[in-house]
Amino acid sequence: QLVESGGGLVQAGASLRLSCIGSGRTSNMRAIGWFRQAPGKEREFVGGIGVGTSYADSAKGRFTISRDNSENMVYLQMNSLKPEDTAVYYCAARRSGFRISRSEGDYEYWGQGTQVTVSS
Repeated sequence: QLVESGGGLVQAGASLRLSCIGSGRTSNMRAIGWFRQAPGKEREFVGGIGVGTSYADSAKGRFTISRDNSENMVYLQMNSLKPEDTAVYYCAARRSGFRISRSEGDYEYWGQGTQVTVSS
């Protein structure tokens, strides 16, 4: 019900835009969070959009989240990518409410993830 796309292999300093499209129960998405999981690490909050936007410190100034409600799309624009941004990126949706949570347990719906690899 959530599908991410847009990942790939890029060099450091490049940009990527990830997309997340909702369908079915997530057609009217409330708060959406982007998370990522690097090899051997726990999944971490990257940013979210609901009532406004919120970003992890690692994403501030480089990443921007936007949404197109008419298309049930949410985007994660990533600029100035660094090797440490390499991870599988997931979008997640809350069943109700527009409060952005940094806790993955607050999101009921998850996409399958898209791989982002940044080479140095």
